[in-house]
Amino acid sequence: MEKEITFRKATKKDLDCIVAMLADDMLGSKRERYEHPLPNSYIKAFEDITSDPNNELIVACDDNEVVGVQQITFTPYITHQGGWRATIEGVRTSSSVRGKGVGTKLIKWAIQRAKERGCHLVQLTTDKERSDALRFYERLGFKATHEGLKMKL
Repeated sequence: MEKEITFRKATKKDLDCIVAMLADDMLGSKRERYEHPLPNSYIKAFEDITSDPNNELIVACDDNEVVGVQQITFTPYITHQGGWRATIEGVRTSSSVRGKGVGTKLIKWAIQRAKERGCHLVQLTTDKERSDALRFYERLGFKATHEGLKMKL
């Protein structure tokens, strides 16, 4: 029988595990600083996210072990008649559960949460180097309908 994955808002105690998952991939290893103690920038970001009612940092748990993370940001827009959107960011699963459906459950949970919040659209981006991630999101129903641009500051 498959274990049930549960979801909850992240707590400060989860931060070490979250940063470890963010750093544990080809791109994250170049931009994250997983060290002990964690840099204060992560603690400040966590506090900013958790104090904002339009941001949710969600962890997926297998029993008491954190095995996945995602951030969902809810944004009101003037377009689409003043509708709300949900943006999913920072999706990662622990290497111990990759390929076992945890990522799918995370995204489906986020979609349901967006519906609960009255969003008309869920959006996300993935780095062009993450071809597996792109295929994963397309299998879940996401479509590459726009060309996204970013500028590093």
